[in-house]
Amino acid sequence: MPVDDTAGGGRTVRRIAAVTAVTTAAATFLAWYGNRHDFFDLRIYMSAMRWWNEGNPLYDYRQPDPVQGELYFTYPPFTALLLRPFAWLPLGATFAIFSLLTLVAVAVTTWWLVGPAADRRDLPRWFVAGLAVPLVLVIEPSRETLAFGQINMLLIVLILADLLFAVPRGSRWAGVGVGLATALKLFPGIFIVFLLVTRRWRAALVASVTAAVATLLSAAVTPGDSWRFWTHELWATDRVGRLDYTANQSLLGMLSRFTAPEAANRVLWIVLVLAVTGFGLWRAARAVSAGVDPIAGLTLAGLVGALISPISWSHHLFWLVPAMIVLVDAALPVPGGGGSRWRPGYLVAAGVVFAASVYGVVSFPVWGNDPVPTSSVGEFLLRNLFVLVSLLLLVGLPVRRHGGTLGW
Repeated sequence: MPVDDTAGGGRTVRRIAAVTAVTTAAATFLAWYGNRHDFFDLRIYMSAMRWWNEGNPLYDYRQPDPVQGELYFTYPPFTALLLRPFAWLPLGATFAIFSLLTLVAVAVTTWWLVGPAADRRDLPRWFVAGLAVPLVLVIEPSRETLAFGQINMLLIVLILADLLFAVPRGSRWAGVGVGLATALKLFPGIFIVFLLVTRRWRAALVASVTAAVATLLSAAVTPGDSWRFWTHELWATDRVGRLDYTANQSLLGMLSRFTAPEAANRVLWIVLVLAVTGFGLWRAARAVSAGVDPIAGLTLAGLVGALISPISWSHHLFWLVPAMIVLVDAALPVPGGGGSRWRPGYLVAAGVVFAASVYGVVSFPVWGNDPVPTSSVGEFLLRNLFVLVSLLLLVGLPVRRHGGTLGW
């Protein structure tokens, strides 16, 4: 007897239409928004690489900026070695390569993150990822990454490949991705701590050794610049930019906006860092011990890293993406599973985080260039939007447990 697949065909057409509509809306928004920074950071990287190729000390390079004063090359020497070959390419080619790599990285990591949620509901991954990727691209962390020409998404690929695949499967390579990411940019070191608190001892050791080997390799190639970075430049936070600048969505950034132009109270900052680190990593370890879904645990660790870092620019806040995916996954019922009912509160929370992420902290508000303290409750909320959202997520992000149930 012939099978009537009309319903299935109609469903596919509707799904294609939905993906097309969301993609078109996102593309229209991004075209209107444009590249407002014109690859500003990538231009600094390439200018620094050309300066370095001419025989000058890498960390002597400086570029004036009307907002934050003089800006420098601030990455570890290992990153400089990987960026150096791009100095011989035309600048336009470098822009195109970095943009393409970022777009591919967003697509790949979104596919990885939404896959488990789609599978639990027997939804095609292409459909769920097709809806999610355009939405990820319109939020401020993604827009800023593309517009500045940042390398953030390369780090995210390394971290997620490690924590979603290599570590859970007990691969001999588990820890390598986190280690390389840490050698490229120190922020991912929080995930070595995450591996330790979740008792992935071997992966933590591999990550530490990988980071050390990459660092020693760069020291062997460029000993003078390496010595200077690790003994001096690493500790000079003024080289990166103003702590009170609104794009700095860290705890120290929030405190600095209370006291600008004076420095924030470092004792208070250290107390907050210890509290956030202890609580956040405790929750991350509990999420991993649930044994169902590793995404909530690594998301909590990423949020901790962003909050405790002295400087976390808004384009570092990728961790809002998996947080929203966890919230939507918690909101939607799972047919035949432990989570068979709707939880609209989580869906509302995901919508609020998404709206905040699209509006951002520096895309649309104009704060001016002068270091001035926060002067009102409304200004406090807007200038620290990602800090506050991250703190709320640290407390309220749900965790999937055995049997499909949700816990804290």
